Amino acid sequence: MNWIALILSLSLLVATHELGHLLFAKLFHTRVRRYYIFFNYKFSIFKAKKFDGKWHFLWFNATTPDSWDEKNLRPEDQDNTLWGLGWIPLGGYCDIAGMIDETKDAEDLEAEPQPWEYRTKPAWQRLCIISGGVLVNFITALFLYGAIFAHWGEDRLPMHNATYGFQYEQVMLDEGFCHGDIITSIDDSLVDDYTEANKMLLLGDARQVTVRRGDTSFTLALSGHLAERVSREHVKYLMMPRTPFVVKSFVAGSPAERAGMLPGDSVVSIDGQALNVFQDILPVLAEKAGNTVMVGFYRHGTLDSLPVTITDNGKLGVQCENDLAVLFPNLVNHIDYTLWEAIPAGISHGWETLVTYISGLKMLFAPGGVQNLGGFGAMAGLFPDHWDWHAFWNLTALLALILAFMNIIPIPGLDGGHILFTLWEIVTRKKPSDKFLTYAQNIGMFLLLALMILANGNDIWRWLSGKF
Repeated sequence: MNWIALILSLSLLVATHELGHLLFAKLFHTRVRRYYIFFNYKFSIFKAKKFDGKWHFLWFNATTPDSWDEKNLRPEDQDNTLWGLGWIPLGGYCDIAGMIDETKDAEDLEAEPQPWEYRTKPAWQRLCIISGGVLVNFITALFLYGAIFAHWGEDRLPMHNATYGFQYEQVMLDEGFCHGDIITSIDDSLVDDYTEANKMLLLGDARQVTVRRGDTSFTLALSGHLAERVSREHVKYLMMPRTPFVVKSFVAGSPAERAGMLPGDSVVSIDGQALNVFQDILPVLAEKAGNTVMVGFYRHGTLDSLPVTITDNGKLGVQCENDLAVLFPNLVNHIDYTLWEAIPAGISHGWETLVTYISGLKMLFAPGGVQNLGGFGAMAGLFPDHWDWHAFWNLTALLALILAFMNIIPIPGLDGGHILFTLWEIVTRKKPSDKFLTYAQNIGMFLLLALMILANGNDIWRWLSGKF
């Protein structure tokens, strides 16, 4: 399911990114020959083009008929775009006439520049066309965040309201934390938002943390190696709220459902051992894989129990409730937004998210940081293994910001490379030659391919070593 969510998310982002280029190209009367979602090496799933007064379609096609070529169309149809869906889900492209990009080089351009080509447009118009994809991705992210706030509102669990405290990764346990601890301040700054606490610990070079453990408060001195270890060991999070084990739904063939458990049941014991925290129950179930155990749970305030046969991989076959507002009623601060409140809230949240992402890139330069690069497997791992619309749109907004930022990096082959050369032309009033742009494009594409191989190679290595 997370792979399906990733492909759908990337499809939307590629479509909007390339649409940004297309809209600005059309605005400045620049011909867009092809608009493709995904790449179509020797084969296309779908093609469509309008000419002779009607739409023409091709399915599962390898070659485009000569009758579709713009040279063979009526003058009024020559500006029409061919729309397509490729079969390689690694991106997409917008084939803009007269532009050196991944679809063509200088030798592919007509000898005589035409007024409807990219290369004949003023530099400021070319800058708008090439920046359109990044701009639309950024606007898409802010729009999605605003829509999320308008539809779902926002839930914030203050750290002091986390009934069972927090679950810590091993890197935090090695710093002296214990499961159940609650952080109250970092470097003498009071903190009550665990998302903010995560950022301060990772990005702020924190040196000391005050925690509450039961009825006692004390200060922990950090080693200073936290960020380095997080980078080296591919830690996904430092801390998460410890939550009760509440059944939300069942997977197909669930042993818990067959035994008679119902949605809403709250598990509190396994074979008589009192366990009321999700994170504590999981390892106990793993130890009893394949065995039948007595599962104690509360149903509508009444304690009950049932014998359940644990699957061979140590599961009950349930999807647990993860909505903090449901798990911690009256303890979560829920904020409802009107449409007009959601817009600035979405813009603010999107900007803060982008700043945090950029700040986190410094971890790539820590020892072993390059091993943190992730490809499509790492992106798929961000999505839950069950369908969740809130998570889907939230992660799509995040990926839109990442796509916008990555594309604006001034590397030939990316939009940022074209932007750099266009700005250079505006400042110096000297346009780089087509031959230079071709060489730069080829070098950039080589670097991007190498980076993609490295990132996805890291995914494969983590999968083979069981670290995914």
